[in-house]
Amino acid sequence: MRLADRRRLLSFGLREIWRRFSRRTAGFRLAVTSFALQVPDRLIVAPTDLRALDPFVAQEILEGRFPLAGRILETYGQSPFSVELPSKPFAERLHSFAWLRHIRTNKTEETCAHVREIVADWIQLHGRRPKGLAWEAHVAAERVIAWLSHSTVVLQGAEAGFYRRFMKSLAYQVRYLRKIAGSTPESDTLLKLRIALAMASISMPTRNAYMRREGLRLDRELERQILADGGHSSRNPRAVLDLLIDLLPLRQTYINLGHDLPQKLIPTIDRMYPALRFFRHQDGDLALFNGASSTPASELMSVLRYDETAGKPFKALPHMNYHRMSFEGTTLIVDTGNPQSTDLSRSAHAGCLSFEMSAGRNRFIVNCGTPKFASKNYRQIARSTAAHSTLSLNETSSRRFARSKLSGAIMLDTVSEVEVERWDDAHGNDWLRAKHDGYVADFGYLHEREIGLNAKGDKIKGHDRFYLPEGEEPPEEALQAIARFHIHPSIMLTRRDEESVAMRAPDGETWVFAAPGLSLMIDEDIFFADVSGVRPSQQLVIEFSPPEMTEIRWMMRRGE
Repeated sequence: MRLADRRRLLSFGLREIWRRFSRRTAGFRLAVTSFALQVPDRLIVAPTDLRALDPFVAQEILEGRFPLAGRILETYGQSPFSVELPSKPFAERLHSFAWLRHIRTNKTEETCAHVREIVADWIQLHGRRPKGLAWEAHVAAERVIAWLSHSTVVLQGAEAGFYRRFMKSLAYQVRYLRKIAGSTPESDTLLKLRIALAMASISMPTRNAYMRREGLRLDRELERQILADGGHSSRNPRAVLDLLIDLLPLRQTYINLGHDLPQKLIPTIDRMYPALRFFRHQDGDLALFNGASSTPASELMSVLRYDETAGKPFKALPHMNYHRMSFEGTTLIVDTGNPQSTDLSRSAHAGCLSFEMSAGRNRFIVNCGTPKFASKNYRQIARSTAAHSTLSLNETSSRRFARSKLSGAIMLDTVSEVEVERWDDAHGNDWLRAKHDGYVADFGYLHEREIGLNAKGDKIKGHDRFYLPEGEEPPEEALQAIARFHIHPSIMLTRRDEESVAMRAPDGETWVFAAPGLSLMIDEDIFFADVSGVRPSQQLVIEFSPPEMTEIRWMMRRGE
């Protein structure tokens, strides 16, 4: 590891030590001052939850089974918080109480009483000392939002004693979020934390000054994290949807109660909608870049029905650094950017110059996406360049990952610059050319990708090449370059000849991928971002060896 990289990793590690220390001392200070905690006597309102409801989950929970994070926990009559949990993602979902929304589909006295027992168990076992996974910032923020939004379920038919304990625990958690906000790194977690605090300030009886203060702090975080083009600073398309799911009910709650809204709230929501539409493919799902996973159609539609900024998607998001090419029902989305900070690089992917392609009502070329509920190894594989529809050299990612116990896997600055050109030719065809220097430090080569979509939307041309910066000599040893084009699992591949493969969608939409003069291989693949979990899939692969061969050309055309 280079000296500069060591220094950067050390600096980041020291900041993380300070953050963890601040969070631990926040818990201690909270415990010391808990005697002065002001407990509201009631809730004013229960904000709406736009997430999808599943009556099956509600029935399973009533029968003592918790189907969360791709696993099922059978409690056999015990509290779910007193048994061993099957995985960390499962534990996060359980402690977040996001599953409370499903209970609304079966809101009987028996069900609400059962839920109160579970909430009472959590308060007894985990609610008195802020430590462990249950009190991690993203889990605690989501739990506060869930308890507020679904308080009508928890408190229906509740006795005065439970009502008091519930309100005391809620007030305690809100104070905890306030104390750890300053030590939470820039991320969608910090923004969700600010949303939770703003929601609590108007859902619980409080002073107007406190309400205004939380609104101002939310404004500052929205201004910092939501970019001028409406995207999120993480560059994750799914983050835009997840944040809108929380921001829309918050906006409506302010309006319903007649309070002055935070100044940035409505303009920010209006700015985010075009960014959300930008990443929407022809099949209605979102593109899979930088941590995005599967998108339940019901959640996306529940957000889009509030869209008052209807219009065609932008051709580019210049601050988020993506480009969109679209004609006659064919769409390509290309990643031309880098993580915006070291903190944000902890979830970023090494997919610079990767693209996705959809046509008709189908996605054809995709990235592998991020598994929702999987091990760290799977998540790290999903971040590699090989898991994206782009080129790699010597099976190395275009950005290096540095892993430590403190920081996790952050990215180092191997891609220092991405240059982009966009133009229309004389025939109205749309062209994009971009290059990055992510392989210069290790192998000496720049990667340049050129993609063109014709005005009829039925032909795509691609040109990839590795070339040396001016004055540089090629390496002595031959390198292995691999171009990967990951295929959506719903697409059937049929070989036509050595140079071409037909890609057929379930509805009959067919495209032919060809690499003239090259050997086009079909290889096994894995798709991380399916709604049902990790799925096997296929990929098209072209191999070549710089400096003997430094460029390839490929094309796709709509076929029969």
